[in-house]
Amino acid sequence: VNHNIVHCVNPGNSGLANKLQLSKSYHILLTQAFRKKFIIPDFEEFTSHVEQIFELTKGLREGKVANYIPQMARYNSDIWGVSLCTVDGQRHSMGHSKTPFCLQSCVKPLKYAVAVSELGTERVHQYVGKEPSGLRYDKLSLNEEGIPHNPMVNAGAIVVSSLIKVVDYLKKMAGNEYVGFSNTTFQSEKETGDRNYAIGYYLKDKKCFPRGADMMAALDLYFQLCSVEVTCESGSVMAATLANGGICPITGECVLSDEAIRNTLSLIYSCGMYDFSGQFAFHVGLPAKSAVSGAILLVVPNVMGVMCLSPPLDKAGNSTRGIGFCQELVSLFNFHNYDNLLHCTRKMDPRREGDEVRNKTVVNLLFAAHSGDISALRRFALSAMDMEQKDYDSRTALHVAAAEGHLEVVKFLMEACRINPFVKDRWGNIALDDAIQFHHLEVVKLLKDYQESYILGSRQTREAAEDLSKENLESMV
Repeated sequence: VNHNIVHCVNPGNSGLANKLQLSKSYHILLTQAFRKKFIIPDFEEFTSHVEQIFELTKGLREGKVANYIPQMARYNSDIWGVSLCTVDGQRHSMGHSKTPFCLQSCVKPLKYAVAVSELGTERVHQYVGKEPSGLRYDKLSLNEEGIPHNPMVNAGAIVVSSLIKVVDYLKKMAGNEYVGFSNTTFQSEKETGDRNYAIGYYLKDKKCFPRGADMMAALDLYFQLCSVEVTCESGSVMAATLANGGICPITGECVLSDEAIRNTLSLIYSCGMYDFSGQFAFHVGLPAKSAVSGAILLVVPNVMGVMCLSPPLDKAGNSTRGIGFCQELVSLFNFHNYDNLLHCTRKMDPRREGDEVRNKTVVNLLFAAHSGDISALRRFALSAMDMEQKDYDSRTALHVAAAEGHLEVVKFLMEACRINPFVKDRWGNIALDDAIQFHHLEVVKLLKDYQESYILGSRQTREAAEDLSKENLESMV
């Protein structure tokens, strides 16, 4: 668990040596940790494989640093950093993960998502299309409807910039982590942005801007947003917010609408990697956006976000190491959009809990029932373990406790866990049969009464039964 989860607040105020306060989001994160309910259960093993990929792609030396913006020409070609953040807040960083860099084109999907969240899909797409252009990202070109092809090319991004205010959203998406601004890059962009000014005047001439929009103000905001700084660490949280349906995994705040996320991921899947977008969709099969700063923002929907940084670019304008990292990641793990999750045996699925872990939980559960260890059973129940798990003989914890005559354990499993008393083992016996066979008369009476109440309870709504179970469990803690 991240060492920043627990914060000490006012250590001496009330005479106690330490007072601990957990924010709501960190409380959720801790609960998931104790329940072992993370999206990637064995995160340590997963990150060990990711580090091997990082070291493997570190040796890629092809590509050149972008030099048409003077400030970016100064970037060190040896910089190589990767950070990832899962949808439940597990994090891992490698290399130059704390080095600030400008988002450049990586900001395009973020501001588009903000625009859709604020204005809705229909309003935004009155001014910008949804199709890949098949042209360079800075081409002076409109589609057949007379609007920019999509929000990921410069023309579309400039028009979207006229619709919104963005920076507060970016900070929220990053979980209030580092989001800065490079004024030198901003000035450099303005001084060398003749092409973008030409696009702006072209769009104005074609009446592509909303009524009353200031073209120069839109261009200024466009340049400013390209000059927003993040690190791989804060950028990975932004990517994870996209992966998590618009909810920041660090703060738990709903920053963007699910409609905006769906649209954004669809667009960067088809248009996010410049002229390499089709190849990337084919080989990697994940939504991603690259930038001339050497950044690649990668989204594994419902799993994690990744931010890579390596300034040397290939001919298409994408980070050479970043592309290599993404390709190796998908060749090892079944993250490709069209990998078969059930039958893809050649790849690893880090989301799947191993058989060894599942078997161990069953053994621990039944051993606690056998030995009458209510404390252990209470811990298991509070950690959201399935208390009706069966062993190889199809026996549940209730079978075992009834056979051993552990009255309090049987009572706990019935009242707090609401275990089904009619589950049959491989010999066709239910828990009551075991209690009768071993002459545990008090357990027999308890089980008979419970069976009647269980039948009546099954007629209630599922929600009411769950509330009752929760109340019983809390009263026993």
